[in-house]
Amino acid sequence: MGLDLALFMADWQRLGVFPVGERIDALDDAVGPPGPLAGGWRWPADPGAQWCAEYEFFTTTGSYRPHSRAGDGWADMRPLVDASVREAMDAFLSGLIWNADPDEDPALSGAKGFFPPSADPWRPHLLLVCPPEAMERKVSAWKEVEPCLDVLRAPFAAECEGWVGRPDTFEGFAALLREWGGVVGEAAGRGWGLVGVP
Repeated sequence: MGLDLALFMADWQRLGVFPVGERIDALDDAVGPPGPLAGGWRWPADPGAQWCAEYEFFTTTGSYRPHSRAGDGWADMRPLVDASVREAMDAFLSGLIWNADPDEDPALSGAKGFFPPSADPWRPHLLLVCPPEAMERKVSAWKEVEPCLDVLRAPFAAECEGWVGRPDTFEGFAALLREWGGVVGEAAGRGWGLVGVP
């Protein structure tokens, strides 16, 4: 049985009002019972709680597995990609679904104390943390990556196609990246951060 991913976009200032140990629960409580879906986002019914929203990926079934596989696939194919595209993709995916150095994963460290650090990486309480200050860089990186997605087709075929534990198709991989591009753009436009919990 695998992990699910609940991805929240949140106003860091509003979330910071809660004690560190209560911030993850505050996100769940604020979103509350599932409301209507608008562009992939579920907003709280209570207008006073609309300082966060939960995103539902169209290209997954709520599982974290496709995100993890996409990150592993990128790690495999990145040596075959031109340096300029590789650097932009690294900047975009780092902290979302891939980390160059897993020991520096912001989710494991609790994002420099904004959340409690994970005591057990095999049973995390955070899957990803991307603070508001990282969003503009991610938007810039995505603007460089998106027009170049097709150049990843050959590296994907060489390193991922047909391999267990990697994305099933290049089209699925690219669609997931495009969704992440939209999510990052929405959070950046609000000056908010992203939090992924199992």
